[in-house]
Amino acid sequence: GGSRAFCDRMNSWAQGEGQPGLGYIFFRDGEGAGPIATNIGEERTTALRESLGLTDGDAVFFACGVPKVVASFAAVARTKVGTDLKMVDEGEFKFCWIIDYPMYELDEESGQIEFSHNPFSMPQGGLEALENEDPLDILAWQYDIVCNGIELSSGAIRNHRPDIMIKAFGIAGYGPDVVEEKFGGLLNAFRFGAPPHGGSAPGIDRIVMMLADVPNIREVIAFPMNQQAQDLLMGAPAEVEAERLKELHLSLNLPKLKKQDQNSDGNGEDSSDN
Repeated sequence: GGSRAFCDRMNSWAQGEGQPGLGYIFFRDGEGAGPIATNIGEERTTALRESLGLTDGDAVFFACGVPKVVASFAAVARTKVGTDLKMVDEGEFKFCWIIDYPMYELDEESGQIEFSHNPFSMPQGGLEALENEDPLDILAWQYDIVCNGIELSSGAIRNHRPDIMIKAFGIAGYGPDVVEEKFGGLLNAFRFGAPPHGGSAPGIDRIVMMLADVPNIREVIAFPMNQQAQDLLMGAPAEVEAERLKELHLSLNLPKLKKQDQNSDGNGEDSSDN
């Protein structure tokens, strides 16, 4: 990847993905080259090369912005680089566990602490952690198993104690009355006594997609929906009778679909030709 032409293509690709760009340093003749190398100077470029173990022909890419957004884009960029340079091992399944999720995160716009993922998972350290630690340092008992970069199963240890649940929601700005109103049924069930428990929910369709070596999950679903959430084979969703809507005190105000949209498979193609 250590060529200006390839790095420039990656930068253009990043801009096409809606990002400001993808900075880079590529190494040749024992030196770093590129705009970032020029800006940070030889000493820092050398330190970067040594810390990452880079040699001639290697390159390092940089992305900047809102951390959460950049981290997500960096994962996509890494896959793009590996695929374009044919560095991905075909026909292999490589697994990893993702653990130690943060229990909370800070909303950058409101400044409010909120749950980062599953609010019903048990915080590591239990009630003591909630009462004594910085919320942003608390980890949750959550876990994912990933294969070749695709999440196959996600799970957690359940927060089965009402006192811990009420405290956990309180940190995220939910008072006890709100928690009782929204989740009273769950709390009451736990008050009768529930043992510690947890689990994981595998995505069978994702597993089949990988075993079948197809790029799109729709290829392994019997009746996939298009991008308008329509099942073209079953003709769903179907029109609901006015009397049924009246019984449920519902009214509809939907935009009229064009004929092209009704026949489309969601990718701009006419489904009648497929």
